Amino acid sequence: MLIVRTPLRIGFVGGGSDLPAYYEKKPGMVVSSAIDKFVYVIIKGRFDDKIYINYSKKECVDHVDEIAHDLVREAMRITGVGKGVEITTLADVPSAGSGLGSSSSVTVALLHALYSYNHTLVTAEQLAQEACHIEIDILGKPIGRQDQYAAAYGGVNQFVFRKDHTVERIPLEMDHDVFRAFYSSLLLYYTGITRSADVILSEQSRTTAEDEKFKAMTDMVALVEPFKIAVESGDIRECGRLLDKNWELKQKMASGITNSQISDMYVRAKEAGALGGKIAGAGGGGFLILVAQREDQKDVFKAMAQYRELPFMLERSGSQVIFDHRGYPTK
Repeated sequence: MLIVRTPLRIGFVGGGSDLPAYYEKKPGMVVSSAIDKFVYVIIKGRFDDKIYINYSKKECVDHVDEIAHDLVREAMRITGVGKGVEITTLADVPSAGSGLGSSSSVTVALLHALYSYNHTLVTAEQLAQEACHIEIDILGKPIGRQDQYAAAYGGVNQFVFRKDHTVERIPLEMDHDVFRAFYSSLLLYYTGITRSADVILSEQSRTTAEDEKFKAMTDMVALVEPFKIAVESGDIRECGRLLDKNWELKQKMASGITNSQISDMYVRAKEAGALGGKIAGAGGGGFLILVAQREDQKDVFKAMAQYRELPFMLERSGSQVIFDHRGYPTK
């Protein structure tokens, strides 16, 4: 049996510039971080040649081509694992519509687990690239490239997206006290709304070229360097201000990014002392990220008591094999 653990992520500023509709014209940039909420992929060899897959459904098939779960099917094709396995996926947070990049984390975890099952060492860069290839090129999902890299590498990073579809990773530099102060300022609240990001992202991809929307995205990208500087210097108040500005701009990118319930949550949090925030992921539901200084969080907790908080920390590690108990091949 082999178990891989891969983190989910939250994005802060620049989200959406990882779509080709933007970065094929101007370099995209985001700051995002892995968090200590994970997806897990468990692989166990079988005596027979069948393929068993356990997720919200259960599949038992004879051939890879018969697999309905598209991420499992394509990951098995790429890694060359073709039979005699049982694969189970689990998650700390319900994956549908969370805005925490769960689909890409599952893809990275599947690739990592299947390669490891075949005794093949792979880099985080290869996992991220191949996860992008599966989701974007093969399956045609209207998504960007930050989630796959955040899941594979872990940590707090600036990612730069170039028109040749390459991605540059720049880890943020923080000492222990700054890192602790930053993650201690972050809160996550569940909106109670689940949604498919595909509709919002499809619209955003179609309309990004429009002058007003392209300018809004360019203004969001311009927040990345100041946000990075604010994080690295421990300026929590500036982090909140920039996140608030990013959310203001993000709402211009597509219909459905916000709604009255989300707006009410955000206003309630800010009136209680939150400095800024945004919806995680494409928008429309999932989790609301807030920045609040420690001395103000008691009032924020009280104001947001009717909503479910998700306690979390930032996660330095990317995708990892956390359990491996198998026999190894002999020559």
